[in-house]
Amino acid sequence: MKYNQIKDLYKTIFQSYDKPSLQEHIKKIIELDKFLPYSSTFFCITNTQDLKFEFISKNFKACLGLDPVELKTNGMRYFWRRIHPDDIKGWLTALNELMEFTLSEISEEKRERANYTWNFRFKNADDVYVNIIQNTTPLAFDSDGKPIIGLAHYTVLHPNIKMELNASAKLLNEQNEYETIYFNNFSQKLLSEVVSNRERDVIRLLLQDYSSKLISEKLNISPHTVDTHRRNILKKFNISSTGELIGMMKMNQHFL
Repeated sequence: MKYNQIKDLYKTIFQSYDKPSLQEHIKKIIELDKFLPYSSTFFCITNTQDLKFEFISKNFKACLGLDPVELKTNGMRYFWRRIHPDDIKGWLTALNELMEFTLSEISEEKRERANYTWNFRFKNADDVYVNIIQNTTPLAFDSDGKPIIGLAHYTVLHPNIKMELNASAKLLNEQNEYETIYFNNFSQKLLSEVVSNRERDVIRLLLQDYSSKLISEKLNISPHTVDTHRRNILKKFNISSTGELIGMMKMNQHFL
């Protein structure tokens, strides 16, 4: 789906929250899609204050086989009941940590430029637990600065894919590039501690075939610093080339 089509689809949202940063968020969500192994996706407008879905895209049923009317009627509690029991604790911990991080580390004027990602297993209409990666961009906030309305993008992955449970927060910088400001892997602590947030951003941009010079411009750091990050990344993963790094990351896209 093209950016203009998505903008038309959510025209009421853009009319109410006509901010350039929101448009950039939508562009970046589409750009990030290329890192996911499948393109089975659907969109929702979420309302965490009233625990309901304001909008559910028509692809919801195609992805999960579930009735969107039932989801719209019963809201988030219905959705949450279908999350794998073994993922509930980690999922709740991830959401709580993301909220605490947002309120303590992201200023109110910057929260509209934030983007959050987490994953969980979800029971579809065939009672099979598939993997879901949820990517949410806040659209509106309450009086305490907590995000309450969001644009949620869900990617459904095959149940046989083994995924670690993780959560991340990114912030859109002045160059309209996402910078990772929070990452936590709730299933494999060691890996999340090995690579820094800045190194994770460098890896993601390398996967887009950007040169060190372009990466430096997007992240507002020097090309020399980018090259230092690249050397450190190769050393941490005990590999010898960027090509080998890219091949390894394409097998583990959820890491980013």
